[in-house]
Amino acid sequence: MADQSGTELSEEKEAEIELKKRQKRPWEGLHKSGKIGITPELPETLGFYDISAVRREQRELSADPSLTRFICTELTRGYFLEHNEAKYTERRERVYTCMRIPKELEKLMIFGFFLCVDAFLYVFTLLPLRVLLALLRLFTLPCCGFRARTCPYCRRSSGSRLLQPAQVCDMLRGLILVLCFSMMHYVDYSMMYHLIRGQSVIKLYIIYNMLEVADRLFSSFGQDILDALYWTATEPKERKRDNIGVIPHFFMAVFYVFLHAILIMVQASTLNVAFNSHNKSLLTIMMSNNFVEIKGSVFKKFEKNNLFQMSNSDIKERFTSYVLLLIVCLRNMEQFSWNPDHLWVLFPDVFMVVTSEVAVDVIKHAFITKFNDITADVYSEYRASLAFDLVSSRQKNACTDYSDSVARRMGFIPLPLAVLLIRVVMSSVRLQGALSYTCVLLFYLGLVTLKVLNSIVLLGKSCVYVKRAKMEDKLFERPSTAPSSSAKSPSKADPARCRSPSGESKVVQIPATPCSPTSSPISSVTTQPVPRTDLFPPPFTYASPAKPASRPPSPPPDADADAEQLPSMLLKEDDEDEEEEEEAQLPSETKHKTSKKDLLEIDRFTICGNRID
Repeated sequence: MADQSGTELSEEKEAEIELKKRQKRPWEGLHKSGKIGITPELPETLGFYDISAVRREQRELSADPSLTRFICTELTRGYFLEHNEAKYTERRERVYTCMRIPKELEKLMIFGFFLCVDAFLYVFTLLPLRVLLALLRLFTLPCCGFRARTCPYCRRSSGSRLLQPAQVCDMLRGLILVLCFSMMHYVDYSMMYHLIRGQSVIKLYIIYNMLEVADRLFSSFGQDILDALYWTATEPKERKRDNIGVIPHFFMAVFYVFLHAILIMVQASTLNVAFNSHNKSLLTIMMSNNFVEIKGSVFKKFEKNNLFQMSNSDIKERFTSYVLLLIVCLRNMEQFSWNPDHLWVLFPDVFMVVTSEVAVDVIKHAFITKFNDITADVYSEYRASLAFDLVSSRQKNACTDYSDSVARRMGFIPLPLAVLLIRVVMSSVRLQGALSYTCVLLFYLGLVTLKVLNSIVLLGKSCVYVKRAKMEDKLFERPSTAPSSSAKSPSKADPARCRSPSGESKVVQIPATPCSPTSSPISSVTTQPVPRTDLFPPPFTYASPAKPASRPPSPPPDADADAEQLPSMLLKEDDEDEEEEEEAQLPSETKHKTSKKDLLEIDRFTICGNRID
């Protein structure tokens, strides 16, 4: 009995072991029978069981791990990129954006460069002619303002202005230019050059960096000084002695332009020393300073408005560097008696400076757009914004001159640079005989022709860009006359000002200006402004009558009472609408921080293109 029970237990164990082996290897016996047993562990493919996949899997599991099998697995391992299609599509678009950045950026840079050229040539070509016309108008109208109420020649009343505000600003610019040029004669360029050349390389590198920072600060504060002078000279005054305030503003503007011109002269002298150094070490260090700019800007967070400001700053810096290179070449050619062979000696250094400027701008903008997920189409918007400034400055009643709008947008002020260039040209070129003066006259006519052609091409391109960006409607919008946040609204400051003596409410309407949509766009771009009799039209307000001190008790609700209360309810709604409009005009500081500024409003928040935050 014991032997029988032992054999039964061994048979049961063998049966269990055999069952486990069959469960692990269900394909056993296939070679003998040729039939496939249907088991739930086999993978099914289109109704059939994939025996090859099961065999391959079981072979890999049953085989012992080895270095050869690991290497084979690494060599034959695959993966599928389409499982993360959105991620790789985005990476590819980033690469395409970086490849498009140089083309789009250079389009913006070229357009902005010619805008700066137009504003710079205006100082040499049209500004002297406008000053002469203003002087001619000032000295050829002696009859105005004496006894006759109306001049028989010009048909002007004695109470009107002798000069328009634009002519006053032109005369101030011309006077500042003449005074600063005469003051620059007392500054010796050669002495400054040798003084800078005697310094060490490291000291000159530090000086050049300090001059770049000072140039940005001067440009930021200088345009405010000039704007303050223009407004002080042209604002309506009740008394004649109020004009005395123009004198301190004028001397402040002359002092600023003179200091800024000396600053640019020191920059040009430092660059000239770097060009004439024997080992070119200073020039190499100065060019490496451009690549340090990449480190300071690429790894910062930028929005579209910030990038627009930086693009404007790059345009201004590129134009200023080209003018400095022109000054350096003029000084060097003068020292070598205008030998054309020396120009080829300067050409490699000039090419290195220009190439480094372009390379740094392209690399900087490419990585800024990559890290901040900004598309390359944003540069078309920037170009349209600059074009809008040009087209709006040609309006019939423009608010500012085009050169001033360029100065606010880019931080480029042409007066100091023009003073320095005139000083360098006058000291480098000697005029002797009538032939030289004839050449000067021909050169001036050529500059006028270049200015006119440049203005025509820029105006045509600007109209195309504005139309492409669908910004035509903004050209004919009436400029907002809302006061600043610190000023009081007219309704609160003087509530009785808009009321009639009888106490009835009336609407004060603003006369239609040529900037309204009803005016023709063709005449608004080409014609000159009409003299305005009302410089400050009253604001559009509803004047409500004074409320009684005590309100009588309300009568019982009936139809007559409702009819009597209807006017008072309408007046209450008007007052509430006025309060809502005032609150909308005076936003809080938090709204300013969270809201995004329009590209057309970015001017005062820049230090030559760098945001103040």
